[in-house]
Parts: sequence; C-alpha cells; structure tokens
Amino acid sequence: MNDVRKGFIFKNYEAPYQSPFEKLFEIFKELITFTSGDFDEAIDWLRQLDKEYKLTTEDYTIDDFIEDLKKKGYIQERIKPDGKGGMAITSKTEQAIRQRALNQIFGKMRKGNSGNHKTKIKGNSDDTTGEFRNYQYGDSVEKISVTESLKNAQINHGIGNFNLTEDDLVVEDSQYKAQMSTVLMIDISHSMILYGEDRITPAKKVAMALAELIITRYPKDTLDVIVFGNDAWPIKIKDLPYLQVGPFHTNTVAGLQLAMDILRRKRNSNKQIFMITDGKPSCLRLRDGTYYKNSMGLDPHITHKCYNMAAQARKLNIPITTFMIASDPYLQQFVENFSESNQGKAYYTGLDGLGEMIFEDYEANRKKRIR
Repeated sequence: MNDVRKGFIFKNYEAPYQSPFEKLFEIFKELITFTSGDFDEAIDWLRQLDKEYKLTTEDYTIDDFIEDLKKKGYIQERIKPDGKGGMAITSKTEQAIRQRALNQIFGKMRKGNSGNHKTKIKGNSDDTTGEFRNYQYGDSVEKISVTESLKNAQINHGIGNFNLTEDDLVVEDSQYKAQMSTVLMIDISHSMILYGEDRITPAKKVAMALAELIITRYPKDTLDVIVFGNDAWPIKIKDLPYLQVGPFHTNTVAGLQLAMDILRRKRNSNKQIFMITDGKPSCLRLRDGTYYKNSMGLDPHITHKCYNMAAQARKLNIPITTFMIASDPYLQQFVENFSESNQGKAYYTGLDGLGEMIFEDYEANRKKRIR
C-alpha cells in the first residue's frame, strides 16, 4: 500500500517574468507622467536611475529601450514648438499611461457588466437580467422566451393536450441602464506645486484613471475634463498627461460656470461634478474683463459667489463632490458651507486615498435611482 501524504509545499515567491523592455516601460510610464509628457526629460531621469540602481545590462541598454519604443509605436519624431525635431509620445503611450493610472488607483474595483450601470427601474431596454416574468400587454414579441414559454405550456396543459396560451408566455426581464454625465474639474493654480509639494501629479493620475474607467467600463457615459486657474477651459482626455500648473490664482466660480454650461447640454438625466482642489478660491473675473484677486484668507466677496454657484447647481439637480487636498480648519469650513449650499459631498483627504474615494463616490452616484 502506497503511503500518500498530503499537505502544503511552501516556496519563495517568484514575480511573473518581465522582459527588460517591460521592466523599463513600467518606470518610463511613471516618469513621463511626472514630466508632463516631456520625453527627453523622462529619459534623462531614466538614465540617472539606471546609473544608481543598475536597471540595464550590456545586453539591453537605455538606447535599446528607446529603439523598442519606436518599433512598438510608443514614440515618434515630431517637430517641437521651437522648430527643432525630437521624440514625443504617441496616443498609444497616452492610453498606456491612463491604463496604468487605472490599475494603480482603482485596482480593487469590483467586477461588473462593462459599460452599464444598473438601476432599480425595470424597463424595455436591450440589457437583460437573466430572469423571467409573465408576459404583459405592450411587451415586444422579440422579448418572449420561446423555450420557457413552451415549458410552461407543457407544465400547465400536459404534453398530450398541448396548448399555448397568453398565460404561458414569459419574457426575459430587462433593466433600465442609467447613463451618467460627469465633469471633472482640476485645480491648476500655483498652489498645486507650492512649498515643494507635487500635488498636480496625483491629481492627474486620478483624472486619467477616471477617464480610462469610464471609457472602458462605462462607454455609454460621458466625461468632460476642465481645468481652472484664473479662468477655466476644457481639455481633451488625451492631453491629461501633459497637464501643468500655471502661475494662476483659483477661480472656482469660473470652473463651476463652465462645468454647468457643459452639463446643461447633456441629455442624460444623471449629472455630477467632481472638483479636485487644494486651495481656497482667490479669484473672480469681473464683467469688464478684469480680475478681482485676493490670496489673503477667505474673501467674503469671492466665497459668496461660490456658494451662489453651488446653490444654482443644486437647482439643476447637479451634485458637486469636492475633494479638498488641505487640512486647514478655515478651508474645511468653507468647503462645508459650499457643500451645504449644494447638498453635495465633501472629502478632506491627503493624496493617498484620493483615487479610491473618487471611484467609490462615482459608483454611489451611479446607483442613484432615477425619478
């Protein structure tokens, strides 16, 4: 008789194999985000890291990596604004950066049907639930489940006296899928890099992750991204890696005005605004085109305009979720008053948990019942 012993065998963890290109590409995607898409600067940083940490070998150098980037379509020759030629990243790299941000920030997201959000409302959509209900007058004939209806007829009337009646008919149930229109506001005022703290790079990662999430998982939804400093303007999703902070004050009112203008034109009934900011509102554009600025504390003239905009969004059924990257009590008080005016939500957070909270709140808003 064979002596078969059962148990566990423990081995040292071995990371999945990565080619030399894959290892360097992971680092390159992080560096290109920090350099706002500047290829030459990212490669300079990569060379410095290589000297310090021995990332390459004689068989595969940084120059070999650059050649592979060209061959694989991640970089290409472009004419720079100064008229000189140089290498620049392509749309393929932009998508890879967004995907990496998605994996970093939303890596623990729950699995679900791609591109749709379930509501509690039953409907005549094309999205089935896998459940059946009795046929009702007005149901499309195409929705009738022939197999289940025939089975009901056999059960109800017997095989010997087969008869199919309206009471035997069942249809596969469907569920109305809500669509969400989201505007993401990103603060690019100077305070996002003030005091040597890089706050714009994590904010960009969140924006890129959210964009990739909606593109890949909720393709029926819409996402518009705007930035705000002294003024506010829209940017394209593909331009997120290149986003930079400017010598701006924070015109929160201009950002909210533009966000609501965009959402007014959307036909979806579900609309929302996410605002990522680390500083107090400090700027307004006056009717004559000049700017009213005050960086010293909270200016009542500016804050009251913000509260009015929040209340206006509330009347339009547009909730605003504010992610304040600051811990100053007086700034938190402003955000609390702002959120109260809108009946929206506010989070006071460091940069580490920013992405997870945005994802969770995005999902929560998507599950809101349509009335």
